[in-house]
Amino acid sequence: MRILHVSDCYLPRLGGIEVQVADLVRAQRAAGHEVRVATATAGAPMDGVERIVAPLPYELPVHPRGTGRLLALMRGYAPDVVHVHAGAVSPFAWMGVRAAVRAGLPVVVTVHSMWDVVTRTVYRALNAVYRWNRWGLVGTAVSEAAARPIRRVAGPRVPVRVVSNGLDVAAWRPAGPRSRTEPDAPVHVVAVGRLAPRKQPLRLLKLLEETRRRVPASVRLRATIVGDGPARASMERYLRARGMGWVSMPGRYPRERIRELLESADVFVAPAPRESFGLAALEARTAGVPVVARTQSGVADFVRPGKEGLLGRDFTELAACLARLAGDAALRESIAEHNRATEPVQCSWPAVLAGFDRCYALAVERTRLRRSG
Repeated sequence: MRILHVSDCYLPRLGGIEVQVADLVRAQRAAGHEVRVATATAGAPMDGVERIVAPLPYELPVHPRGTGRLLALMRGYAPDVVHVHAGAVSPFAWMGVRAAVRAGLPVVVTVHSMWDVVTRTVYRALNAVYRWNRWGLVGTAVSEAAARPIRRVAGPRVPVRVVSNGLDVAAWRPAGPRSRTEPDAPVHVVAVGRLAPRKQPLRLLKLLEETRRRVPASVRLRATIVGDGPARASMERYLRARGMGWVSMPGRYPRERIRELLESADVFVAPAPRESFGLAALEARTAGVPVVARTQSGVADFVRPGKEGLLGRDFTELAACLARLAGDAALRESIAEHNRATEPVQCSWPAVLAGFDRCYALAVERTRLRRSG
C-alpha cells in the first residue's frame, strides 16, 4: 500500500508525536508498504520526507499555502491513503485533511492528544462552518480516554477507532528475573516525561511529598524524575525549599538510559490526569515495573488495578496508591512478576499495524461509497 503521512511536527524534533510517527513509518516500511511523510518541520533532507516549510518566527510548523502545496504533492504521489497526525491544535495537519478530501483520497486522522473543553468547543465551531464530520473521515485515537471526547464532537458520522501507540515490546522486556535488592534498600520511585506546565510537574512533587508523609518512617524512599522543560527551575526551587534531597532530577535521558533506570525502579508514577496515552508508563509496565496512574488517563488502557499497577481518580487516591505500593513489598513484587510474565500485546507493532490496516480499509471503502453516492 502507498501511504502518505501528514504531520505538523516530525524529526529532527523529538516530541512524543514526532517519535511515534517516525517509528510507525519504519514499521510500515519494514512490513512492505511504500511510505512518505509531509511535514512543516524544518530540518535536513531525509529519504521519503517532504518538508513544506515557511520562514515563520520560532520555526512554527505551519505553512500559509499548505493546503495547495499538499494537494499538489498528493496528486503527484497518488497515495492509496492519507494518514494525518494531529495534536490538540494542528493547522498543517488539518490542511492535509482538507487537501486529501479535495483530491478525493481516503483519509485517516489520528488524534494524539486529549481534547479538553476548549478544544472540543473549537472543533464544534469548525464543524458548524465546514461540516468536517461529513467528509468521510476515519478517526483514530491512542486510547479509549482520548477517543471519548472526539466521539462526542464528531458524532456517529465519523467512526473513531482506538489504535494504541506502538512499542518494540521485545526491546523493553527485562533480560531475566530481577535481582533482589537489599531488604533495607530505598524504594525507588521513577517518573519520566517533559517538565511542562500542562503535565502538572509540581503536582508530582507534592504527590511524592504526600507519599513520604503517608509511608512509615522505617520505609526509605528515593525518587528519580527524568526529563527537561520549562518547569524544571520551579521544580528545583520547590525541592530546595521543602528539603526533598531524596528526589533527583538528572535531566533528559535517551531511551537506552531509561531502560537501565527502570531496572532499579520499584514503582513508576504517571500522575497527569489528561495523559492521552502514556508511552513512558507503557515502557515501564513492559519492563516489569508496577505503574501508578490516573483512572481517567490513557494509561488505564494497559494498566488494570491490582494487575499491572494501581489507579487513582484524584490526587488523594493517587497518593494512597503510591503509598500503598511503597509500603507493601509483597504487592510490588506480585505486580512486578505479572508484568514481567505478560506482554502488552495490543501495543506491539504487529497489533498496531494491523489496527491501522483495518482503518485504511475502512477509509478506502467509505471513499468509494462517497464517490458512488
